[in-house]
Parts: sequence; C-alpha cells; structure tokens
Amino acid sequence: MKPSIQIPVPFFFRCLKNYNGKQFSSDLMAGIIVGIVAIPLAIAFGIASGVGPTEGLVTAIVAGFIISLLGGTKVQIGGPTGAFIVIIYGIIQQHGLTGLMIATVMAGILLVVMGLFRLGSVIKFVPYPVIVGFTGGIALTIFSTQMNDFFGLGIEKVPADFIHKWICYFQHTGDIDWWSFGVALVSLLVIILTPKISKKIPGSLVAIVLATLAVWALKNFGQWEGARQITTIGDLYALPHGMPAPHLPQIELGEDETLVSVIQNLFPAAFTIAILGAIESLLSAMVADGIVGGKHDSNTELIGQGIANIASPFFGGIPATGAIARTMTNINNGGRSPIAGMIHALVLLLVLFFLGSLVGLIPMPCLAAVLVMVAYNMSGWRTFVSLYKGPKSDFAVLITTFVLTVVFDLTIAIEIGLLLAILLFLRRTSEATSIRVFQEEIDPNSDSDFDLHEEKLAIPDGCEVYEIDGPYFFGIANKFDELMAGLGPKSKVRVIRMRKVPFIDSTGIHNLETLCMQSQKEGIRVVLSGVKSSVRNTLQKAGFFKVLDSRYICSNINEALETARQIIEE
Repeated sequence: MKPSIQIPVPFFFRCLKNYNGKQFSSDLMAGIIVGIVAIPLAIAFGIASGVGPTEGLVTAIVAGFIISLLGGTKVQIGGPTGAFIVIIYGIIQQHGLTGLMIATVMAGILLVVMGLFRLGSVIKFVPYPVIVGFTGGIALTIFSTQMNDFFGLGIEKVPADFIHKWICYFQHTGDIDWWSFGVALVSLLVIILTPKISKKIPGSLVAIVLATLAVWALKNFGQWEGARQITTIGDLYALPHGMPAPHLPQIELGEDETLVSVIQNLFPAAFTIAILGAIESLLSAMVADGIVGGKHDSNTELIGQGIANIASPFFGGIPATGAIARTMTNINNGGRSPIAGMIHALVLLLVLFFLGSLVGLIPMPCLAAVLVMVAYNMSGWRTFVSLYKGPKSDFAVLITTFVLTVVFDLTIAIEIGLLLAILLFLRRTSEATSIRVFQEEIDPNSDSDFDLHEEKLAIPDGCEVYEIDGPYFFGIANKFDELMAGLGPKSKVRVIRMRKVPFIDSTGIHNLETLCMQSQKEGIRVVLSGVKSSVRNTLQKAGFFKVLDSRYICSNINEALETARQIIEE
C-alpha cells in the first residue's frame, strides 16, 4: 500500500463541540490581555527585524489569527518572535523586502509539507545543546543590535556583522545621548520591577506607556533642548493607518538572474526559517501541554504555522511562529482554547485601525530596553552554566553553535551544530558497543542482575566466542577488525554471539562478509549465535546467506557451541 497523506483537523474545530459561555468569558479576557501584551513586542520585533512597526503588528494579526484557527494546540499564541530577528535582518540586507517575502512563503510551504508528511515528531530530536546554543546566540545578537538606540549614539548605518558592530559602538562612545540613555535605563528598570508588584501587568507595556507620556511631556512642555532630541518611532517610520491590502511582490531580476536562481539563493534562508519556526512553535506547545494538561498535534501545528507564513507576507508581514511568552500569558489569564488567540489578533487589529497615530510617539530608547529584556530572557545563561557542569561534548556543541550564530550565520550554526551533535552521538554509541572474547567457558550468571544457578558453558578446544554488545554499525566495525587481528593462534571455529545486537548496517554486513570469506581462506568456520529476527531479515535481504550457510546461524549459544563441536570433530 502506498503511504497516504492525511489532512488533520485543526484544534479550533475540535474544541467547538463542548464550548460554552463560561469558557468564552475566560478566553475573551485572556485574548484581550495577550493582545495588549503583544502590542509592544510586535512593534519592537518589526522594527528590530529591519521592516517597521506596521509590519510587526500585521504579522501578529494575520499569522496570529491563522495559527490559532488552523493550528494543533489549545493555547498557542503566534506572531513575530525574537528568534527571527537575525535571519530576517540578514535576508533584507542581501535580497531586500521582496526576497524576504519569497523566503517566508517558501518557508511556509516547507512547514505545510513537513506537517502533511507527519514530520512533526522528527523536529523534537534536535539536540538540546543545539537549541540552547543558537537561542543564546540570537539573544546576544538582538542585544547588540539595540545599543545604538539604547545609548542614543545616532549612528546612521550600523555594520551588520557582530564584531564590526561593536567596534563601531566603541568608536562612538563619546556620542552617547544621556537623555536617550536615561529613558532606556528607566524603562529597563520599570520592566524588571513591574513583575515584583503585579505579575499580571506586563512590564514592557507599563514601560512604554510611562516612557511615551514622559517623552511627549518633555518635548512639548519641558525647557530642556536635549529632551527634544529623543528619537521616536514616528521620526523614523511611517505610522500605521489601517490594515494593508494584500499584494503580490514585484520581483525585479538582474541581468543574469532568473526566478529559479532567486529561489535557489533563498532556499537556505527559507529552510532556516522553517526549521526555526517548527522548533520554537513545538517547544512552546510542549511547555503549554505540561501546564494545561493537554496534548498538541505537532503535524497539525506545522500545517497551521505554514499556512500562516504563506499568508502573512502578502499583507507585508514577516515570518511568525509560536511565541512562548505570549502563550504563557494566555494560559495564566485563563485562555484554554484557540479562540483566545483569535481574540488577541482582533485586539491588535483594533490598535492598528484606531491607535496607529499613538504608536509614533513611542521612544526608540524604550523599545531598545524592551528588546534588551527580551534578549536577556532568551539568553538562557543558567542553562549554559548547567550544561557546563554536564558532559563536555554537549557543552562543546552548545558553544560551537553559539559562536557560529553570533559571528557568522544562523543557518551555518544550525547545520554545523547538528552535524557535530550527530558525530558525537555516533562516537558515544560506538563507545557503548563492547566486544568480549571467551576462550574457555561462558558464565550465564555474569550476564544477569540475579543468580540464574546455571552451570558454566564449556567452550570446546579450537573454538573462540566473540560477543558483540550493542549496535553493529560502521562505528564499531573497525574495532571488531582490530580485535580479530590482535588475537594469537588461529582457532578452528569462531562463534559470533549477536544476541545483544539490535540492528546492523551495511558496513557491519560488509564486515561480517569479509570476516567469513577471510576465515574460509584460513580454514576457519564462522558460526553466528542468537541473531535477532530483525537482524536476520536484514542479513537475508543483503544476500549474506550466500557467504555463510544459514545452518551456521544458530538461535542460542548452546546450539552454537554444539555446532562448533561437530565442526571440530569432523
């Protein structure tokens, strides 16, 4: 039978069966609160990504609504997140806004394909050190991008790469605007201290309201000239006026460019957006499951995320995914269905229509403080410390991914981090596989944690028993060869005990075939013992029985030793 693609049912339609007015009241309140919390974050992420406040809000509206409508979780809140800032900014620098739109749509298609082919569970196997490494690297990169606004340096064109960016900052330390720095510092303190007073009121929103009112008053009624130099969103960006109409991108091709070549150039970035979005949304969903006691559908969630990222760019939006901070806010305020996420998007839509002019009054130093706090929360420095105390190989993967994310590129960091993690895993697996040699007797009691009261099995003269404990793959094949080459006088029979071999790969099969053929040349018989049915089927499909007759493949060690005695007597 050919594998069929099943289109799963979004969680929104499942929850309608038992939905009631009481739950709607809770979802309504949670949606309004999350919408208010999302206002400063959507604006800040849009600006930090290199687009603008309108694009950030539009993303939270369009993508946030679709993720709640078509996703596979109860309480997930979608929208722009800090994890995408670095990759979005890099795409805009290289390919412009049109390139970003194409890459985002491509990423959405990849997410839908991943969901349709049920690859949601595969994403969960991304090693934890890799996730911590690139998340920490993104956090440091976000932090470094905010120094210009935080200190009011007034640098018109900040270098894109990390090292030159900080060199530029240090060269302009004499240009610090103390009014801007004061606004940023006070905003940061408000964000930090607000949760100590009330955990339900978002510190970022309080900081933005207070800073906006203070800067507006200083500019209009104060006598200090320096205060009038504090930059606001309206000084740098066009203010939002309603919802943008959907539009197609105007693709301008160079002399040597084709649409296919553009797509090829953007594919690595699109793949990174898709993987990053999948990882962040599914991690957020797993955390939410642990709190609300539900179970998300990872494949449906990927499809919902994909459709959201396909739709968002046509309204001028940027990539979106599940946002864990907003999801936690939703849970803490009573949200228990996707309707809360849809209400959050509608709240943002009302802001876009009726409060767009007020957005322009928000001071840039205050937004910088919001993002500095976001970077701190993303950094996971405590996890760095805990992993440092663990296996050094895991910490090496973490640091490598972290440095590559900061110094080079997120795509390279994820690729090399995953490759390094796989190599270290293979090394650990090969080290876990052991090979023992028995020449006189086998003690069954030594292989169990309780006494079997069985007599030791005598190994006939001229016979040697080799026991492989663990997977027989390319990582262990050379070790087996070296062990065989280092033995003394040749025996007449070699029994290979494979009862603890869960699987064998093509290198292991080739190794066994070579051993059998070399042994035949030397007049030595090979007998396999305790071969699992799955391993036996693999050997049969590979044509191994042409090299070793199936009568020399025994079900247990007793049968194998008896076969060895018969061979020696003959």
